[in-house]
Amino acid sequence: MINLDSQDEIKKIDKGGILSSIERLPYQISQAWEEVNKLNIPQECLLSKNVVISGMGGSALGGRIIDSLIPDRVRTPIEVFTEFHLPNYVNKETLVVLSSYSGNTQETLSAGHEAIKRGATIFCVTTGGKLKEFANENSLPSYIFEPKENPSNQPRMGLGYSIASILAILTKCEFITIGSDEIRGVIELLNNFLKEYGVTCSQNSNLAKLTAKKLLKRIPILIASEHLVGSVHSFKNQLNENSKTFSALFDIPEANHHLMEGLRNPAQAKEFLHLLFFESALYSSDVKIRYPITREVVEKNEIETSVYTLRSDKKLLQIFETLIFGSYVSFYLAMLYAVDPAPIPWVDYFKEKIAR
Repeated sequence: MINLDSQDEIKKIDKGGILSSIERLPYQISQAWEEVNKLNIPQECLLSKNVVISGMGGSALGGRIIDSLIPDRVRTPIEVFTEFHLPNYVNKETLVVLSSYSGNTQETLSAGHEAIKRGATIFCVTTGGKLKEFANENSLPSYIFEPKENPSNQPRMGLGYSIASILAILTKCEFITIGSDEIRGVIELLNNFLKEYGVTCSQNSNLAKLTAKKLLKRIPILIASEHLVGSVHSFKNQLNENSKTFSALFDIPEANHHLMEGLRNPAQAKEFLHLLFFESALYSSDVKIRYPITREVVEKNEIETSVYTLRSDKKLLQIFETLIFGSYVSFYLAMLYAVDPAPIPWVDYFKEKIAR
């Protein structure tokens, strides 16, 4: 088995540069935040009465994370929509944010054409491709960025761009209030965790490496709530794509109404399952009391569990703490499976078949 403390061994497997992209996350955020704040946002964006964020996979994660902040921060309805078609309520009073890293995502392009027909206000976020052409043809406001801080060029590893750009757009439109001082706090936090979870930090004191070893040859089932659901969804995606492993996400309190009865059968599955709980002191009191009881039920069903306890003292910081922890765990798990995390052959195969 690979030594997770050996940079040489890791380089032999990580041929696509996923680790470098994880390490550049703070720089992605800084670049996107600064560049979007220099853009002129049309008045129509500010006057919209609801927001729909259209994107798939990594390009939708910025919206999902913002969606987790809605109860505390957002003044207007925001929905993340991962479909070919837009909700029926989308009209001239809706701001539709089209987010596609490559610019060639079929579902997002389809939603864009529909938004035009509905008379919606549109803002595009992309590196280029057909979405850039669509924006130019229709004179749409856009953030077209150069992903210079994402060496792997994998959309799922450009989360800093996806999250910070949409946060900045919605802040400039006055739908959400995020200050530059808060973004600086996020960057400082991430730089600290890059040291704590990075390759140079020994496995004995590196929680990301230790967690990856717990998840080896297990099916990770992730449990989160409230403001952390979006970033844990990102973790699930990266486990799928980076670690090439099955994973699922359940949220409390919803999971308390069905999941616990589904732990019995098939009995053979118990040896493969590992439930990882994300516990936060910032959850509402009604949610917090459910975590130890839920874990007790899982363990009474003879299923392995572990807990990641968030240490940051603000919800926005906890979101990014979860994001960097999950990125590193998915990377180290890929190393333990001795698989290059960058290539996604089955996703590519599917896209090629669909394109025909």
